[in-house]
Amino acid sequence: MDLPWGDKSSVNFITNAGLITSDGPNGPNVMSAEWTHHVSYSPGLIAVCVGMNKATLENIRASKEFGVSICAVDQTTFASVAGGYTGKEVDKVGALKELGFEFYKAKKINTLMVKGAAMNAECKVIQQLTLGDHVMFVGEVQEASNNPDKDPVAYHLGRFWIVDHPAEKPSDEEGDRIRKIVEKHRK
Repeated sequence: MDLPWGDKSSVNFITNAGLITSDGPNGPNVMSAEWTHHVSYSPGLIAVCVGMNKATLENIRASKEFGVSICAVDQTTFASVAGGYTGKEVDKVGALKELGFEFYKAKKINTLMVKGAAMNAECKVIQQLTLGDHVMFVGEVQEASNNPDKDPVAYHLGRFWIVDHPAEKPSDEEGDRIRKIVEKHRK
């Protein structure tokens, strides 16, 4: 069974808005990627899933590196431009600069990074795996920075969302009750 983009089931996932930067045969490029995942603490590994025939796919395959910037709440226009056009036909970096967004040169890889993002990570590819209609690139983090003044944006139901307060965890009393029940079912 397929779960196509925009399908009423697939839009229920809640993801981040990853901004994936690369440089290669298609020149400097940035794309939006909902499927951007932190997959290991030690070593620091991040996986990004890129659709077939994308400029970013060609750039990463050629360069063996990519940048990950987690889109901040004030960068939704950036993410819309990065995700709404192909780097094979549009110089998205040039368009975004003209719109007032800024980039900076990465320290450890040969690509641009997104200034003002909630988090930035420079990655070297250690593995790639074709999964259905996407390729997953796993990159080992070479350099990372966090911007404590910026909150990340969430993506859900085809829209950007601001996560402004946490959901309540069980109370201490409820936690004790849960632990007692779980202990009764220990194998």
